[in-house]
Amino acid sequence: MIEDDFYATIKLKSGEEIFAKVAAEEESDRTILVVSNPVTISEVKARIGTVGYKVEPWLKTSSDDMFFINLNDVLTMSESNDIDMILIHQEYVRKTDDNPISGSSNHKLDKKMGYLSNVNDAREVLEKLYNTPSSKDITNN
Repeated sequence: MIEDDFYATIKLKSGEEIFAKVAAEEESDRTILVVSNPVTISEVKARIGTVGYKVEPWLKTSSDDMFFINLNDVLTMSESNDIDMILIHQEYVRKTDDNPISGSSNHKLDKKMGYLSNVNDAREVLEKLYNTPSSKDITNN
């Protein structure tokens, strides 16, 4: 049985702190948290105090948006009714849905995006540039 979804801040035993939309699922011998679009949120500060928040995906190398966490791995969890944090999370989800980071993007690589090279070719070009005397060096000799 899946409980109603709610927003929560979750502190894992590993020390990580995430914010996500959460649902709890009871299995025969354990409780599993289903977290949707988990993010880490950090304050961005300036000399005048807090300026804003930096929102990043919890797992940066995954394109999945739903994860399962065993409740035994959770140190504490706090349901959030903070409208600002919920709106920040919803905006993050909307932006990631509009502009997927994964390989499913509609953009194809081409030479107009920048110079494409492998390491050996780039090293060869840079060595030629470095070893070629400049016009200033030639005129001074």
